[in-house]
Amino acid sequence: KYSSIKDLINKEKKHLLKYLKYFIPGLTGIITIITFLMGEYYPTFFLIGFSLFIIIGDIIFPRDKEIQQFSYPSLLNLSIYVNLPILFILVLLVVAIFSNNLPQWYIDTFNSYIYIDFIQIKNSFNIIDKISMIVQTTLSIGMLGIVTGHELTHRKNNKFDMFVGNWLLAFSWDCTFAIEHVYGHHKNVCLPEDPATGKRGENIYLFILKAIVKEQVGGWKIEINRLKRKGVNSFSFHNRMIIGYLRSLTITILAFTFGGITGMLTVLLVAILSKSSLEAINFVEHYGLVRERGKPVRMRHSWNSNHFFSSIYLYNVTRHSDHHRASILKFWELNPCDESAPTLPYGYLGMLYLVLIAPFLYQRIMEKELISWDLNYANAEERKLASIQNVS
Repeated sequence: KYSSIKDLINKEKKHLLKYLKYFIPGLTGIITIITFLMGEYYPTFFLIGFSLFIIIGDIIFPRDKEIQQFSYPSLLNLSIYVNLPILFILVLLVVAIFSNNLPQWYIDTFNSYIYIDFIQIKNSFNIIDKISMIVQTTLSIGMLGIVTGHELTHRKNNKFDMFVGNWLLAFSWDCTFAIEHVYGHHKNVCLPEDPATGKRGENIYLFILKAIVKEQVGGWKIEINRLKRKGVNSFSFHNRMIIGYLRSLTITILAFTFGGITGMLTVLLVAILSKSSLEAINFVEHYGLVRERGKPVRMRHSWNSNHFFSSIYLYNVTRHSDHHRASILKFWELNPCDESAPTLPYGYLGMLYLVLIAPFLYQRIMEKELISWDLNYANAEERKLASIQNVS
């Protein structure tokens, strides 16, 4: 009897943990806020610790290849929804730290209710701390905003999810992601016209610039064509690009109202860096892969990753091959595709740092992976297309 009760308790613990793990990104956002309020050196220590924790953890821990069944999907959706207020509070805090023109009520709130001398903490940060805060906030917008916004804006028939998802994307000034990515990238992935597919040997920084511009143009084209088919004025509030810009503009104006010019520039800086990081991840997810025109998207047209911490912190977007196979699947339904898809050598954060800090090393590492892809995954026509990129 004792053994059966113990087994039941262990079973319930495991059942609970599989839900709780998807609240880890939001919890990390809260810890980030607390760390920033601890003063000098803490933001720098936290960024270093967080980065090492993810990168080394992805190397050490076994791959996450399990497909789990969930009886309460509303809890999993909640793990995404809570990120919106957390991200708002975090961005507001960073604006306050960098601003020279804070409202008195904000300072008084810390003094009266949290018993923190905000001005003293604000003035304690050195230049390295401030750079660390910008980088950590950029990573947080990517983790809590872009990844979750990506998940929700794929749910095209759910108005609430689309509402939350678009506001999450607004922090990176990336309204086109809900349009060009969903209706363009998923159709054109691994074709020359796809702005989110990096070619072999392509310069990452030029790729980021071209991708940002081309995706904006692509989003406008998709929206204008959609509204023309409906017989609606393209330059009206029916245009989702215009509405998206207004969302981001609202956040930027709030930052200006709250923190002046410095606050507004801080929001714009982390938005640009977040969008650039997204394009770097897009580069990693499809780097060097090609597809025969007219053929369907297969598992082989995305680099997959089952690295443990990357999967948790990025809501299984790491299972990218299955996401492109069936974009209607929710993040907890995605298949790890262990044997049927090409695999990244390192986790997402490791690959992001590698491609941005040491792009030549990144390309050298991926050369071996691309040789394997050409031999083991590509069809005959794709090998021809790949050989053209190899020569150029």
